[in-house]
Amino acid sequence: MSLARNVDLLRRLPRMDGLRLPDFGASADAASPLVEVTGFGDNPGNLRMFAFVPAQLQKPHALVVVLHGCGQTAASYDLGAGWSTLARHYGFALVMPEQQRINNGNTCFNWFNPEDTARDSGEARSIREMIAHMVGAHRIDPKRIFITGLSAGGGMTSVMLATYPEVFAAGAVIAGLPYGIASNLREALDGMFHSPERPERELGDFVRRASNHRGPWPKMSVWHGSADRTVNPGNASEIVKQWLDLHDLPMTPMAETNVDGYPRQAWWNKDGETLVESYAITGMAHGTPLGLADNDQRYGVEGAFLIEAGISSSYHIAKFFGLTGWIADAKKKTEAKAAPARSPAPHLARSIRAKVAEEKAEPKREESRSFDLGQIITRALTAAGLMK
Repeated sequence: MSLARNVDLLRRLPRMDGLRLPDFGASADAASPLVEVTGFGDNPGNLRMFAFVPAQLQKPHALVVVLHGCGQTAASYDLGAGWSTLARHYGFALVMPEQQRINNGNTCFNWFNPEDTARDSGEARSIREMIAHMVGAHRIDPKRIFITGLSAGGGMTSVMLATYPEVFAAGAVIAGLPYGIASNLREALDGMFHSPERPERELGDFVRRASNHRGPWPKMSVWHGSADRTVNPGNASEIVKQWLDLHDLPMTPMAETNVDGYPRQAWWNKDGETLVESYAITGMAHGTPLGLADNDQRYGVEGAFLIEAGISSSYHIAKFFGLTGWIADAKKKTEAKAAPARSPAPHLARSIRAKVAEEKAEPKREESRSFDLGQIITRALTAAGLMK
């Protein structure tokens, strides 16, 4: 299909209902733990805000921003990717912005529209206002704010990390695109389907020009299916190049490993902290990969653009953000508090038990002899050298 026909197709998506998933979204909305928040602040992008805050929050309090893909709602993506389940399990707050069809007929975040991708403008400003509201309302640690998204949500994740880099500690892009490669629909389609290669310095400059920030930069995790026919997998490499340039890291991976059967590349700083990582989900089409997590839990439900792949991207992203250690730490503290106090003389307790058993087992020499526990304890104390 030619680029011109692709442009024409997307222009007709609002009338064609595009990739909308009404049944999946409706069922998710009905049972969703997400709560809509209104009046959160300025909203020039005309987005809806949904949030979830579990009863117990790990300390310091952390926040994850999750951006859905085209045709999805906040609730449907949460159901599919399992983020509120993770938030409840590991004790962090969640905010899920939602696109409205009045803004985009296919409910995609407008990751390529200049009015929505500039700092303090449009959809980017709306999402920033949601974050500020959550920070104030739930005492979120400003150093523990993270963001992730799928597809167009992944593209908008790149936008937020570029326009507000000082806000985020880390981000994760799933089947998304780098920041700055498109400023109109035609360029967006070219990036989606062809992913033209650019020099890493040029990609880094796109981000540097988006704000006055000069570092430190957020960490980045990149996920993409190798069989993706909606967003060219080459975009994953371009995102990696963009963030390697910002972190002044070499293009050659510092480590190449397999995680749940899939190749992972990683780059770290002089302190050994991973700053950029990339997962290639071989054979997977366009979507968020699902599977069992390291803790044998399953987060999410298979559906449209939510693909069973044998690896839980949501879990591994939360782990990359440093959010999955809280349960284990809390359990250790609870077990330590609940542990019974040890006897100051365990050898004495063993001696008493042995003497009791001995006296019970000894044949009675006198029919009238009685069982004297006090005498047994006295003998045990004498044997232990604690009594003369």
